[in-house]
Amino acid sequence: MMRLAALLMLLAGASAWGWGMQSKKPNYPPSPSRPVVEEIHGVRIEDPYRWLEDGEAEEVKEWTARQNAFTEAFLSRLPGRDRIRDRLDQLLRIGRLSVAVPAGGRYFYTKRTGTQNQPILYVRDGVNGPDRVLLDPNQLSEDGTVALDWWYVSDDGKKLAYGLSQSGSEESVLHVRDVDTGRDLPDRIEGTRACSVAWTPDAKGFYYTRYPKEGEPIQDKQQVRPATKEDTPYFRHVFFHKLGTDPTTDRKVFGEGRDKEDWPNVDLSPDGKWLVVTVEQGWSKSEVYLRPTEPADAPFVPVVEGVEALFSPIIRNDVLYIRTNLNAPRYRVFRADPRQPAREKWVEIIPQRPDVLDGLAAIRDRLVGLYMVNASSRLRLFDLQGKFQREIPLPTLATVSGLGAEWNGSEFFYDFSSFTVPPSVYRYDLGANANQLWQQVQSDIDTSLYEVKQVSYRSKDGTPITMFLAHKKGVRLDGNNPTLLTGYGGFNISETPFFGASLFLFLERGGVLALPNLRGGGEYGEEWHQAGMLDRKQNVFDDFQAAARWLITEKYTHPERLAIMGGSNGGLLMGAMLTQCPELFRAVVCQVPLLDMLRYHRFRIARLWIPEYGDPDDPQAFRWLRAYSPYHNVKPGVAYPATLFTAAESDTRVDPLHARKMTALLQSATTSEQPILIRLETRAGHGAGKPRSKVLDELTDTWTFLFWALQISPE
Repeated sequence: MMRLAALLMLLAGASAWGWGMQSKKPNYPPSPSRPVVEEIHGVRIEDPYRWLEDGEAEEVKEWTARQNAFTEAFLSRLPGRDRIRDRLDQLLRIGRLSVAVPAGGRYFYTKRTGTQNQPILYVRDGVNGPDRVLLDPNQLSEDGTVALDWWYVSDDGKKLAYGLSQSGSEESVLHVRDVDTGRDLPDRIEGTRACSVAWTPDAKGFYYTRYPKEGEPIQDKQQVRPATKEDTPYFRHVFFHKLGTDPTTDRKVFGEGRDKEDWPNVDLSPDGKWLVVTVEQGWSKSEVYLRPTEPADAPFVPVVEGVEALFSPIIRNDVLYIRTNLNAPRYRVFRADPRQPAREKWVEIIPQRPDVLDGLAAIRDRLVGLYMVNASSRLRLFDLQGKFQREIPLPTLATVSGLGAEWNGSEFFYDFSSFTVPPSVYRYDLGANANQLWQQVQSDIDTSLYEVKQVSYRSKDGTPITMFLAHKKGVRLDGNNPTLLTGYGGFNISETPFFGASLFLFLERGGVLALPNLRGGGEYGEEWHQAGMLDRKQNVFDDFQAAARWLITEKYTHPERLAIMGGSNGGLLMGAMLTQCPELFRAVVCQVPLLDMLRYHRFRIARLWIPEYGDPDDPQAFRWLRAYSPYHNVKPGVAYPATLFTAAESDTRVDPLHARKMTALLQSATTSEQPILIRLETRAGHGAGKPRSKVLDELTDTWTFLFWALQISPE
């Protein structure tokens, strides 16, 4: 294998390439075309780069090394890279902060400051007491690639269940820590990715979710067989673990014989008498089951099953609250008796309103509703009968993404951030109806120099779409502002105001950030979500194109100064923009993307996404997937814009094969002198848990590429 250093030297000698001012198509590293031809549902499909799917093959590793070296050689010659890195290093010191979770008189939260690679989990004794470090992942690896994925505190605040994973894999291992001593107990459970945990009231055990180990017996469609390697990302089941016992003897509580893509989560009533399991089946449907915890073999009773709607239950001893979009796309709340949970016994207590009820918490004698109004957050208080009491004032257009509270407490915490407001945590005293800032990330950015506004434009079919804009005050509408348009549009995920410290590198130099609320998201309820999924996915792409055209028409920018960026499902969006309207953009950053939509479901955990995209093995779904699949819509002889693909070897969600295949195909097809680059990271995953050092490296490369493409001086 050719070593990276040798490759860099070889490419560094290619001075005739011109780099910053190319006069011809770049001389890319070779990517041999080896077409695999198939007939799928009567359609001839040719895949010239199927060989790049096998990331373990030696020739694929060599291809990746050459491409990474090619990208590094290009970026290293661009002006201002060191200055960009220095400023990003300063901005990333601003850090991060999570909402506080109270338990047993203690307060738990995570915070990252300075140059720490990973957030630290702190515990505070008393609301204004001193903090102490409970868990510091930075001490667990030299390069900062061990991450704290999730954590759950027992109700008495004395035990902590938490998950660790390496290299961004999100393949968590569950550990248990004694909060008083700060030491771990012997209990250790593998296969706990994105784990759901419900502690018993005495903190002597917990219900939890786990995936099977290879070779472990599983029941698949009434057949018991050993789990294969391909099964291990699926067949998520609920178990019960008693502290101090062997986890291999844990009792399986729920999940046997169900569809392998089902995603159960657990909740337990505060008195420990009722166990509730919510089964997510995609992003538009869930089921709820309930049973008493005694006797241990009591059967589950279906609260709701087989209904095309979402249900989010909260069990509070003898009351079950259910938030749902059943016949209410903006959600409503029911109250039920767990002893008689049948649907006909439910009582509606909070009806659907014009705004989206995005979340609900039940705290002592109050219900706290987290609403979304035109894609920004509102907090509203109700009594337990659903009677509205008051709205909690928030300072500006912002996002509240988490609530922390004890079920019988007199307070709750919420996080708050916006484009110009760094992460903050507020404490609300329910008894005094008093709201106060509890903690905030410190920043030396003068946010008064910037403004945030929300505009509206019409998509191709006339649908009105809202969009946030952030930029310096007094921006000139002369059509010449460097502009970054980003978006997501899927999985019921809402794009709301957020604080991105690194974005100020761009905003400081006159950049305009544009964030539209595309269909497929959850900003305007389930109807909005469903308008951008399955056979309606093209609506998302149309919404995004219309945003770009609005920015040009309104003279914020023009195509030569417009870049787009998105990741994961947003990476699919970038791929669709590349192939549907390449003339609209000067540059594209396509991060951890899905691009081959005819084979996506065959890799990693992607079968979970079939309810959102459709199954390529189904003839009807194949037709709409084929119509927009970016990899299958690249056309030879088209001048594609400058493009940077980023992906990661340890990504267990989206296989980097998508970025590899698309890079090779675009490099072959384009007639443009603009570069098609790939940056494939090692020891990193989809994004969660990525250490600050790797974030800094990737952001430096990304912004160096964008500054060059948009003709922004880094000086």
